[in-house]
Amino acid sequence: MAEQITVRSVRREDLAAWQGLWDGYNVFYGRTGATALVPEITRMTWSRFFDEYEPVYALIAERAGTVLGFVHYIFHRSTIHLTPVCYLEDLYTLESARGQGIARALIEVVYDRARAAGVRSVYWQTHESNTVAMRLYDKVAARFGFLVYDKVL
Repeated sequence: MAEQITVRSVRREDLAAWQGLWDGYNVFYGRTGATALVPEITRMTWSRFFDEYEPVYALIAERAGTVLGFVHYIFHRSTIHLTPVCYLEDLYTLESARGQGIARALIEVVYDRARAAGVRSVYWQTHESNTVAMRLYDKVAARFGFLVYDKVL
């Protein structure tokens, strides 16, 4: 019988495991070389998970003590809802662990945390080329057709 997936809040002692996943996530999205994130961004991101004044949270998924994936999410206000909403900002699993329910488990725990916080909805975006992930996303959420525009300043 396969070991069960455990999803929990990230802890300070998870830094090395999280960092390895974070690096893989950034490589997956092409943030390497000249487009790599500066180390200060990674340090600040990590510190926000432990700052009680930041609405930024991180969960990790593990099996048999091995960290296999993470999700980062943010609660924020909205101009079209009275209650906060949740933006699922980053989701990543080790390539060797894909197709084993890790991402679904992470998303479901974000849903649980959002419900417990009185949040109305959870939303996210992905790159149009991320077709493997979109097969899961189409099962666990609705796609509303919005396109993302971004202007780097």
